[in-house]
Formats: sequence, C-alpha cells, structure tokens
Amino acid sequence: MRSLFIIEGIDGSGKSTQVELLRQRLEVCGKSVRRIKLPNYGSPACAPVEQYLAGAYGADADSVNAYAASAFFAVDRFAYFRTEWQQDYESDKIILSDRYVSSNLIHQCSKLPADKHADYIAWLNDFEYTKMGSPRPTAVFYLDVPPKVTSDLMTGRYEGDEGKKDIHERNGEYLRRCYDMGLYCCEHYGFIRIPCLDQNGNMLPREQICEMIFRKIEGML
Repeated sequence: MRSLFIIEGIDGSGKSTQVELLRQRLEVCGKSVRRIKLPNYGSPACAPVEQYLAGAYGADADSVNAYAASAFFAVDRFAYFRTEWQQDYESDKIILSDRYVSSNLIHQCSKLPADKHADYIAWLNDFEYTKMGSPRPTAVFYLDVPPKVTSDLMTGRYEGDEGKKDIHERNGEYLRRCYDMGLYCCEHYGFIRIPCLDQNGNMLPREQICEMIFRKIEGML
C-alpha cells in the first residue's frame, strides 16, 4: 500500500519536528519509513526556488505571481521524486514529507483574490498530479499555529537575526494570508487540521501534537 503523508503549516509551525517524531513513532511500530523535506535545497532543480526565496526575483513574496512561483516549486518536487524517493514510495515505504504540493496551495494561492482561488487550485492539481505525474498524498495534516506564535518561534530559531528570514518569513501580512488559506483548505480541500495551542494560546507539547497525527495515520494504514 503506497502511503504519502504531508505535514503542512506556515513557517515556524513545527513541521520538521513533527515529521521526525512521527518517523520515530512509526519505526518503533515496525513500519518502514522514508522522511523527505521540501524544498530540496542544494539540488540543481531547486535553484530557482532558492533564488526566489532569497529575493532575486523581487524583494517581496508578491513580486512573483502565483503561477510562476508555483512552477519553481513543482519542478523541484518532480526532480526530487524521480531521482531520490520514487523507488521507496513504489516499494510501499511510508513517506513522510515536510511540505508538498499543498504548500503551493497555501503560499501561492494566498497571493490571489478569493474569486481566483478555484481556478488556481484546479490548475495546480492538474499541473502537478496529472501533467507532471507527482504522486497524490494519502493525507495532508495542517498544523494550526497562528502567525503571532510562529513569529516568536522563528525569531528564536534565527537568534534574533531578522536578516536570516526569507521573503516569506519576514512578511507578517503575507504569513497571515497563508495561515488563513491553510484553514480554508481544511474546510474545503480535505486538509486535516491539527490544533497546536492549548486554551491559553500556548503551544501544546510536541509529543501531544505528534500523538494526534499518529493516531490519524494509524487509522489509514
């Protein structure tokens, strides 16, 4: 059974942490797991993505339109799949991915007015899954961590050096749109929302968040 599980969320929401915890949890249960992370920084196919995020095509995320930016990330994903993890996927290893096509939906669709969302999403799904042939995910889990929380977490990650943030990370208004788009996808496009804050607005323990996701994955295997 081919399984591709995606962890999504805005920058700083804890995606990499959850992917690693889930990998460990699944392997303890005897599952064969491959962890991947996107973008695939350092690869030749990722060069346009890295230039875009560094501001080479414009100092702001909105400087590059949703369709052009989506193409950069789509090529990176396709190349990574075909050269590095296709064999594991087709041999039925569980693939855990930190970001995927769903990141285009969250980050690029947020650049468009609401009346253009449906057209973009239809284009994106056809482009990546039909025309390019990237595998469709089994499930997409969206870490619900608001920008006001992730901003503090990212500042800690970069030790207060704001210059280390890419053009997405340093644009608070853009991250707010992305966050709202993620919630919209939970309501309308099948993302599974994972609430990550307690009733006081503090982050839940990472192990508790992992447990919520693990139980849902367990029921799909």
